[in-house]
Amino acid sequence: MSDSSDYHNGACHCGAVTFRVLLSEGLDSARRCSCSFCSMRGAVAVSAQLDGIAFLTGEDALTLYQFNTKSAKHWFCKHCGIYTHHQRRSNPEQFGINVACLEGISPFDFPEVPVHEGVNHPTDTGESTVAGVLRYTPS
Repeated sequence: MSDSSDYHNGACHCGAVTFRVLLSEGLDSARRCSCSFCSMRGAVAVSAQLDGIAFLTGEDALTLYQFNTKSAKHWFCKHCGIYTHHQRRSNPEQFGINVACLEGISPFDFPEVPVHEGVNHPTDTGESTVAGVLRYTPS
């Protein structure tokens, strides 16, 4: 059973999309990906099961983006453009949730974030590897 602290409220930048999410591993699953899309997006994501997210408002304001194999599904607010979540290619039973959308949480709250290999994707290679670690040191 998940701790109540694993439930988080979230929203896009403009507030059109709001949701409540149960993080399957709390904030311990924070990570980034090195694929071309995630490298450009730059978000830190945490894990939730597909049934772990409930949209409170604005689900109709989400727009879908897919590329390459079209296995992963990336959702954005069509008004402000903020990425809220995606269905993972590496584990289609999970969503990656943008931590910057979670109330009271910032990507800068994580001193180190593992970066998972996405260029040579685990689905293609059969191996799940960490490509590196992203570090944030406040000045």
